[in-house]
Amino acid sequence: MNQVENLEYNTEREKLIIPEYGRHFQKMVDYAISIKDDAERNKVAQAIISVMGNIQPHLRDVPDFQHKLWDQLFIMSDFKLDVESPFPITTKEMLQARPDPLEYPQNHPKYRFYGNNIKRMIDVATSWEEGDKRAGLEYAIANHMKKCYLNWNKDTVEDKAIFKHLYELSDGKIDCASDGISLSESDQLMKGRTPKSNRSNNSGKKNQRGSNRGKKRY
Repeated sequence: MNQVENLEYNTEREKLIIPEYGRHFQKMVDYAISIKDDAERNKVAQAIISVMGNIQPHLRDVPDFQHKLWDQLFIMSDFKLDVESPFPITTKEMLQARPDPLEYPQNHPKYRFYGNNIKRMIDVATSWEEGDKRAGLEYAIANHMKKCYLNWNKDTVEDKAIFKHLYELSDGKIDCASDGISLSESDQLMKGRTPKSNRSNNSGKKNQRGSNRGKKRY
C-alpha cells in the first residue's frame, strides 16, 4: 500500500523542456548542472551530447547537427549549464527574440489571372539586350500568359489580345504583335487538362458506385 501511495506521477513532476528526449535526459542535464568541478562537468556534457547524437543517427550528416545538439543541451539546462561549447552559445534572449515581420507584396496587378510572377518575368526580359535569347523569352512569356488566360477565362483567346496585355504590362517595351509571330494553339497549351464536365461525371460515377456498396445482389 505504501508503494502505491508513493507513486510519482508525471503531473506532479517538473515540466520537460524538450519532451522528445524524455525525463532521463533531463535528469542527466540536471545532474551536469549540479557538478562543481569544471573538468568533470565538461566531461559529462560531452557524454550527454554523444548519447543525444546516438538516438538520432539519421541526422548525423545534416549540416550543423552538432551545433543543434549543443543548443538543445543549453535549452534543457535553462541556460544554467556552464561548460565549454565548440560552438557559439545561443543565449536565452536570442532564442526568445521575435523574428522580423515578413514583407508581403502589396501590389495589385491589373490582370490578376496572369499572377504576380509574370511581371517579374517581363522585367527580366526587358533588362536583356535585343537578340535571339530575349526574343525566345518573350515568346515563352506570351505563351504562358495565353495559358493563364485560358485557365481562368474563355476557352479561346486571340493572340492579339495577349500581345496587347504584354505590351501594356511591359510599358511598351515588348511588342510581339509587330514581329508577326503566332503563339501556340489553345488546345496544345491546355493539353492534359481534364474538362470540368468529365470531372463532375467521374465524381458522380464514384458516388454511385459507393452508394451500391452493401446492397445484396440476386
